[in-house]
Amino acid sequence: MELIWLEDYLELARTGNFSRAAEARHLTQPAFSRRIRALEEWAGVTLFDRATQPVQLTAAGREFQPLAAMLIRRIADARAHVREAAAAEAATIRIAATHALSLIFFPPWLKRLEAAGLICCVQLTSDTLNAVETLLLDGRAHFMLCHVHDEVPLRLPAGEFASTVVASDRLIPCAAPGLMAGRAAPLSEAPLLAYGAGSGLGRILRGVLGARLPRLLTAPALTADLAGALRALCLDGRGIAWLPATLVEDDLKSGRLVPLADASWEIPVAVRLFRPQMRLTPTAEEMWRLAQGQGS
Repeated sequence: MELIWLEDYLELARTGNFSRAAEARHLTQPAFSRRIRALEEWAGVTLFDRATQPVQLTAAGREFQPLAAMLIRRIADARAHVREAAAAEAATIRIAATHALSLIFFPPWLKRLEAAGLICCVQLTSDTLNAVETLLLDGRAHFMLCHVHDEVPLRLPAGEFASTVVASDRLIPCAAPGLMAGRAAPLSEAPLLAYGAGSGLGRILRGVLGARLPRLLTAPALTADLAGALRALCLDGRGIAWLPATLVEDDLKSGRLVPLADASWEIPVAVRLFRPQMRLTPTAEEMWRLAQGQGS
């Protein structure tokens, strides 16, 4: 059964005349008659009494009339609904970001893009680096936002993804002010708070400082995936953690946390936005263009 047959049927029911109905439907009368007959064959009943002038609906035809109108409305509504959903999806940008960046960096960064002209809906997924890498690899995110270090590669296949630097950051060894009282060698003696195996910051720390500070790899006092959790533990005086400057800037200014050791123990990192090389939606491409402009 075809939708146009229902529209033909309703037009003939309205006019009661094959010639006028065929003209309204932009068909020849024989073609129009064949479509009415095809609908009746599909229904298995006669819908029109052709012996009368004007043509009258049969009892079955009268029963079918409101149902046919309802079907046409529902199909039209369904088409409009899926088109609206498709348009909304095309205008939605899916971003997978690590927890550390979702918390502090992402909101003002998005605001700057919007001020530059970005108009879109954003679906933000916040997780560990392992998880957001998987979202990008599986095509479930347009972009991935994470910290990177040149010496520590990601799991993204070479040549399949592009990236742009959108900010710089650094990992600073921090602790509560009273933690190191009376300790002569804080980094070698203090309890270390380490990132879990799924954390991108932990991957960077192990790759860059693992040889200089083996206890990061072998004997941390406590492990957590989230930089925010390690910050809370630092504030509680539990130990030393390498935390992003973007996360602890206010803590350092207020003295709630203090940096430990000299700058040689800090790790400079970049905040990068990754995308697949394939063409994205127009809205996502516009975001990429604006992000590149602000990063440069």
